Amino acid sequence: MAKSIDALKHTLTSIRTGRATPALLDRVTVNAYGNASTPLNQVASISNADAHSLLVTPFDKSMIKEIEKGLYNHEFTPNTLGAAIRINMPPPTEERRKELVKQVQKEGEGAKIAVRNIPKTRRSAAKTTSRS
Repeated sequence: MAKSIDALKHTLTSIRTGRATPALLDRVTVNAYGNASTPLNQVASISNADAHSLLVTPFDKSMIKEIEKGLYNHEFTPNTLGAAIRINMPPPTEERRKELVKQVQKEGEGAKIAVRNIPKTRRSAAKTTSRS
């Protein structure tokens, strides 16, 4: 049950609302030094500039172009400020708020179903081990 709740918490933190949080960039990956995709938080520090924007400061200034590409791929609009990148989060429209409510309800319902199915999976696991 704890795994289902943790999965729901992780999913809810990555939903894009009007408020900027560094968790929104957890899924962003960049091509670091020609290698395979690397998570953004391993090549840059991410902080809140204010309530509606994030500031990404790369550890290596030559990575700015790759970080911008990674952000564009995840539908963020970066603004380069010399050695840092600012990402502005506009406030959601009424239509977007309604979509967010539907998405959160869907995720919550999925978590409820997962928790309800725990006794069923335990019973089926017990049956398979008792037959052996």
